[in-house]
Order: sequence, then structure tokens, then C-alpha cells
Amino acid sequence: MVKVEAVYTGQKHTKITHGPSQSVIETDAPKDNNGKGETFSPTDLTAAALGSCLLTVMAISAEQDGLDMTGAKAEVIKEMAANPRRVAKLTVSVTMPAKIPEAARAKLETIARGCPVARSLAEALEAPMTFSWL
Repeated sequence: MVKVEAVYTGQKHTKITHGPSQSVIETDAPKDNNGKGETFSPTDLTAAALGSCLLTVMAISAEQDGLDMTGAKAEVIKEMAANPRRVAKLTVSVTMPAKIPEAARAKLETIARGCPVARSLAEALEAPMTFSWL
């Protein structure tokens, strides 16, 4: 279990703190939704999570097989739907180093497609919410 705390700081910005490390990410509403687009939007973080997740699980497997993926890239293009406003499409392009042997490539591609974020987006996502008004 990991605690993540988001605090609204005004002008459609939030400050998000990762409990275990105290790392901070800030968000802003996108320009097309009443924000200034000054940093990642919350839905941008969904795209970022997918790209970083698939690279991470591929790297774990690659390391176990003695392979170095340094320089691998994932580009994720996020497309929004208007009504209801939601992430409609995440198009992923992965660029891998040519030094990865042909025999390892199919395994790594399968691992990428099954990363935890991809699985979470593909399955029903349980997200219970409670509210306290102080």
C-alpha cells in the first residue's frame, strides 16, 4: 500500500506528494479545460504512468536476462473524449535499443503489454471514495 496525497493549491493546480519518498509532482488543468497547461494535467499523468510502467517492467525482465535497455523510449499520445470528458485513447510507440537480441524482443513486448498500468486501464477499475467535510 502506498499513500499519495494531493492538495489543491489554487488556480486549478495541485501538489501531489508520494508518501514513501516525499517526491512531489504538480499538476495544472489543461488549456482546453480552463487551465493554463503549465505542467502535467491529471490525465497526462495517466499517459506518463503507462509509458514509464511498461519501460520499467521491460527493464526488470531485461536485467534478469543480462540485457541493458538504457536509452529505450516510450512515447504516449493521449487523446481526450469530450462527453463525458475522459481519456479516450493512449497510443504508445516504444523505441528499443537495436542491441537487444532478436530472441528477446517478443518476450519484452509481451511484458510491456501486460504492465500493471495497462492492465488497470483494460480492466474495471475499483476506486471507492469517501468524503469528509470539515
